[in-house]
Amino acid sequence: MSNLSPAGSSGARHAYESKMADELCAALAAATNGEIVSRRAEIAFGDRHRLDLLLSLRVGDSSAELAIETVRNAYPRDVQAAIWRLNEYQLSSPDRTDVIPLVAAESLSPGAREMLRKRGIGYFERNGNLYLRYGSWLVNIEKPEREAAKRGVTSLFTDAREMVVHALLVNRNKWLTGGELAEVSQTSQYTCSVVLQELERREWSESSGSGRTLRRRLSRPRALLDNWAEHWKNRRDERTRWYCFVDQPKLLLSRLTCEIDRAGVSFPWAFTGTSAANVFAPLLTGTDTADIVVPPGRAKEMAKTLGLKPAEKGANVTLIERDGTSLQFRNVHPEFPSYFASPFILYLDLLDGRGRNKELAENVLAQLDL
Repeated sequence: MSNLSPAGSSGARHAYESKMADELCAALAAATNGEIVSRRAEIAFGDRHRLDLLLSLRVGDSSAELAIETVRNAYPRDVQAAIWRLNEYQLSSPDRTDVIPLVAAESLSPGAREMLRKRGIGYFERNGNLYLRYGSWLVNIEKPEREAAKRGVTSLFTDAREMVVHALLVNRNKWLTGGELAEVSQTSQYTCSVVLQELERREWSESSGSGRTLRRRLSRPRALLDNWAEHWKNRRDERTRWYCFVDQPKLLLSRLTCEIDRAGVSFPWAFTGTSAANVFAPLLTGTDTADIVVPPGRAKEMAKTLGLKPAEKGANVTLIERDGTSLQFRNVHPEFPSYFASPFILYLDLLDGRGRNKELAENVLAQLDL
């Protein structure tokens, strides 16, 4: 049976499963140019087990059965039971090699989707995501988050929650109480609680103790960073481009640092992008541009302080207006006395695909040792 709310009526559950089946059939037919030739619900098998739905799909001269379990908003722990029932059905089927197991859901967390892929199980979400692999068939439709926001799966990347995520990554090897996490992330305990509960559902964190002694630690930092990276790519920051005259382009960061120190800038700021990342994790022989994060509304003030000139073409300085997590955990490099964005922000900002930023991002990631 599906993991629908026990408070809901049987009629409501059947209506939900029927609607899900309609949408799945339409999605399969559209994605494969195939035809659903039969459809049966609540198939009894084995010792008092039931399968939610069984479909027969024909594509050209090929056909296959799809064994389907229906869930609502699912995390890894929620899909475990569905995986078990699908495996049991396959074992009980005389033509088990011709059965495609699939989970249909209102929404699946990234961890749930990852688990299903690893187990060779397809999935369908009502926002249009569809994945299945069978012989020479491969369907992999993924809708961007910004086009179809997940319902029922908590976003980790609102402004304040993003600061908690950043704090957890920076302190990934530490056991923290909710209060300690609130202090290091400079957010509320409620915000920390929301993030920690979501990470627990996704099975990306582990806990120790209970009550006042309850502490949690990030157990899958790479999965969290990868998920953050997918959201970060969709950011729309306010960027302005400027030109700074310098005799030796490779000394641009040094020149800018001297000007900032001389002027005594009163607001937080940080170098990011290619040049800053190359200081943190050297790879390139030289860089001749600079990206600087400043609080919203401070770009013109910073440009005036540095004596920059507006330059749509030939710019060598980009001012990026951001606050919150972008200016958390700034570092001062021991060999370069200036503020740099945290290594995690450096990595995320390198995901823009410019020049050799992809290689440099991999170099930064290796330094993070996740």
